[in-house]
Amino acid sequence: MPKRWVIPDIHGYATTLKLLVTELIRPLRSDELYFLGDYVDRGPDSKGVIDYIRSLDQEKYNVTALKGNHEDFMVELYDAVQPKKNSWWHPFGNRKYTAWAEIGGKPTLKSFTARHITEVPVEYIEWMRHLPHYVVLNDFVLVHAGLNFNEEDPFSDQRAMLWLRDYPIIPEKIDHRRIIHGHVPVNLELINMALKNRSYPFIDIDNGPYISGRDGFGNLVALELNSMEMVIQYNAG
Repeated sequence: MPKRWVIPDIHGYATTLKLLVTELIRPLRSDELYFLGDYVDRGPDSKGVIDYIRSLDQEKYNVTALKGNHEDFMVELYDAVQPKKNSWWHPFGNRKYTAWAEIGGKPTLKSFTARHITEVPVEYIEWMRHLPHYVVLNDFVLVHAGLNFNEEDPFSDQRAMLWLRDYPIIPEKIDHRRIIHGHVPVNLELINMALKNRSYPFIDIDNGPYISGRDGFGNLVALELNSMEMVIQYNAG
């Protein structure tokens, strides 16, 4: 049976991602690799993360990459500075650009050898723009952040899929599938607790690879959905 690996927020740590995939996961081309978004910002090589995921796809690995809020943010900023699209740019746009720098935009630009977001090659922007928001499997829903169960159709709210944090779950609306997501860093103890307790309707597997100096954080993990076993790669850059 093909394995099904889920990898959450990578945040620019390309070396760490490559080690996770090549040394711990070691996927076959028949295996399924699901990435939950937030490839960019914070870490040193956002471009390298995207290049590596795209290279896996080009090498005929079974790759599905979802959109995270950091990709959404970056696309929105890129669009805002284009001709005829920048009527809202000043002063709100300047504040938003400053906010992007505060959440890790500066190393992202550096990874592209860019001084401004307009210098990021458009092919990367378009790749991020067209990423799907979720995947529904027989037994799981994969999404970056969460689902808005206040809506009749929880899959209708795309912003919630990118940004939502705390939310009630109505299992009947997703046919009692478990939600696998990232977005909010949690420690390894909480991840393991959710994995061991099948009554948990969701599993957050974001361990915050950019978080240093806090016990139980700072790793990039991958979860294999058939066995519900997790592998852990420390942050190697």
